Amino acid sequence: MWFLLPMVAGVSLSDARWVHPLCQPLDISCDGPFVVLQDGSLATVDSKGFRVSKDDGKTWSDPTPVCEGVSDEEPASHYLLRTRNGTLVMVYLNFVGRHFEWDEQRKEPKEDCRLEVWAIRSVDGGKTWIDNQRVLDGYNANFFALIQTRSGRIVAPLQHLTSNPGRLITCSVYSDDEGKTWQRSNWIDLGGHGHHDGAFEPTLAELSDGRLLMLMRTSLDQFWQAVSTDGGRYWRIIQPSGIDASNSPGYLLRLQSGRLVLVWNRLHPEGSEWQKSDWRQHTEFPSSWHREELSIAFSEDDGRTWTKPMTLAKQRGGQLSYPYLFERRPGELWVIAGFAFQKFWEDPLPLRLKVEEEAFVREAKRVSAGQ
Repeated sequence: MWFLLPMVAGVSLSDARWVHPLCQPLDISCDGPFVVLQDGSLATVDSKGFRVSKDDGKTWSDPTPVCEGVSDEEPASHYLLRTRNGTLVMVYLNFVGRHFEWDEQRKEPKEDCRLEVWAIRSVDGGKTWIDNQRVLDGYNANFFALIQTRSGRIVAPLQHLTSNPGRLITCSVYSDDEGKTWQRSNWIDLGGHGHHDGAFEPTLAELSDGRLLMLMRTSLDQFWQAVSTDGGRYWRIIQPSGIDASNSPGYLLRLQSGRLVLVWNRLHPEGSEWQKSDWRQHTEFPSSWHREELSIAFSEDDGRTWTKPMTLAKQRGGQLSYPYLFERRPGELWVIAGFAFQKFWEDPLPLRLKVEEEAFVREAKRVSAGQ
């Protein structure tokens, strides 16, 4: 998120990490975001510019400048997409002029809060970048998708800080001309009061019938979901998802197999209960901030049902959160924790994993069957 959470009292700190034996270590030197170029090589963008890797992310080319404002420290703050026509599009939080200030007495954001969402594109494979523009003003923070639908529309789900009462609301922005111009959807507002309350840090994927499914972080013990029947222009079906979740974001991705995959922090650790914290500036009511485990689940029916969640990794006393998912090759998933600490917000220890889709689906079905 955009500032640190309080240290949890009474947590036993340990640097021990457990990783599911079906996972493999991912030998890469950065955390993305990634796209696959026409020749099969990888590309990414960081604060210095556009880079290409010919060896699956182990080493990278010198950067080609793109724009100012991209953050290397904040996960889930920019994404890169290569359209079917070959256009590269980046949607990013522009940290130039970023300012956040919260009035604790009023429990409201100050009027000059600013973290704008911008977009930029390249039509020559990343050599030059054009049409750099603001797509959402005000204060907006982390988001968890940038997709192109079957119609060719580019869609990103975004969160936005609003007032009276201070809370977060969600929308999507979309482009029908390869990122040249952008429009915004209606707002999704679940209420709440606090700088980590409301409907926020959304992720989305396209369903098999062309609808869009969005999952939103909340303080309500589960993701809430929204469905759009018109490619993200309007969100009119809004309801609880039934997927238990702590006050942390998830990443939703449609795989080339047609399955959906979700990686997130569940409401409670596996086999135990996580005590809620009553942080009044964060949320209106007590909320779970469990981030010691990352879990994964798959859906074969557009999110109506999910496999039994399985824990990918555990960091007792620490944090594994703000996941990023990338399908490098069909069925080969890269899972990266944007925040990976041994002691809550201290002692960084990266988590970069390779997950084979079919192996995990088989294991999930075996576990669900009680074998």
